[in-house]
Amino acid sequence: MQRRSRTTKTLAQRIDLNYFKRSYPIPRWRRNLSLALVASGMLWLGWSALAGKPQPFNAGPLSHSHALFTRNCAVCHAAKSAFARWVTNQACLTCHDGAIHQAKQTFTPDCASCHAEHRGEARVAEMGDRSCTQCHASLAVKNGRLEVAQSITGFDRDHPEFAVLRGSDPGTIKFGHAIHMKSGLRGPHGAVQLKCVDCHTPAANGYMSAVNYEKHCADCHALNFDVRIAPAAPHKKPEIVIDFVRRQFAEYIARHPDEVHREEAADTRIVRSAMPLAKNATEWIERRVADTETLLWRKSCVECHTLNGVPGAMPAVVDSAITTRWMKHAQFDHRAHQMLDCTQCHTQAMKSDKTSDVLLPGIDACRGCHRPGTETAGANCAECHLYHDRSKSKFVNGAMTISAAGGAAHP
Repeated sequence: MQRRSRTTKTLAQRIDLNYFKRSYPIPRWRRNLSLALVASGMLWLGWSALAGKPQPFNAGPLSHSHALFTRNCAVCHAAKSAFARWVTNQACLTCHDGAIHQAKQTFTPDCASCHAEHRGEARVAEMGDRSCTQCHASLAVKNGRLEVAQSITGFDRDHPEFAVLRGSDPGTIKFGHAIHMKSGLRGPHGAVQLKCVDCHTPAANGYMSAVNYEKHCADCHALNFDVRIAPAAPHKKPEIVIDFVRRQFAEYIARHPDEVHREEAADTRIVRSAMPLAKNATEWIERRVADTETLLWRKSCVECHTLNGVPGAMPAVVDSAITTRWMKHAQFDHRAHQMLDCTQCHTQAMKSDKTSDVLLPGIDACRGCHRPGTETAGANCAECHLYHDRSKSKFVNGAMTISAAGGAAHP
């Protein structure tokens, strides 16, 4: 067999071992171009910094509420450091009165640690659960007793049941939902079938408007007191009611003076027997007023109200104490939930016959829709809770000029 004329050694001798020391066109131009572009960028940033132009250093667009400050970063970035300007709490307080969260809190975060800007149209008030759980995952107070749950790390994990469900309704109005939701109720124009929205309507703030006697009750529960008097008694304090009744009877007997001399039949409404003829119009009026007082205080008003007092005297009506906002430390918007049938959340309403029943949904009803995930309703803390106590917020007396804020000065 003939031996090979070229061996591996002879072939390797053809390789230029100093090839890496030579300069080739394409790598050379690529290297030079990269250095030139980096140098140009550095020069541009340096020139912008010396000229006071902040645009190259902008981290992103501002939210809609802060868009005016786009051309004046120093409005918010007020504190200087070696290489940057930091946002200070004082800069935020120039426009916002960030009321304290809780008087016993042991830690107060900086405004910017919760409210991140330069995220475009995202609301600057929105924040992640980490801003809340940094304290509430292991909550402590600087004095006194802890009055809320010590450890909450997420709505779906260890959020406690709503505290309001552990108590009873403080209202004093005698009312049962079950009887009002029955079919065939007697209304002013025949049988009716009430619906939740007939009495409960969302207000502009998202909570339910207070139930009002004139709007929601008077049609079926009118305070008529005498067949001779067309207007019903007003739903007011007893003193105002009796003054109205006395005036109505005085006007009536002035138009029908002959009724003073008519026999007064028994009044089965108040179990009163027949009475002798009245001596004059004044006595006739006082008898009618006395009958009306008996009717209202002993039969009509006590259907819903609790009356205190002694017989023969003007009663005192116990305050109705109707709760207009149940969850004092959370916010809720019925308008965002109006696609749901009311009984899907208020499951006990159709069976409740006691005033003391609290008909709010429990936390499990909320978790049916509010679950962590991309295809469910939001479940972060800020969906329901606010950090700042808005009841203690004050109007800020601003001192900033239009030009300082970033706007155009007047011509």
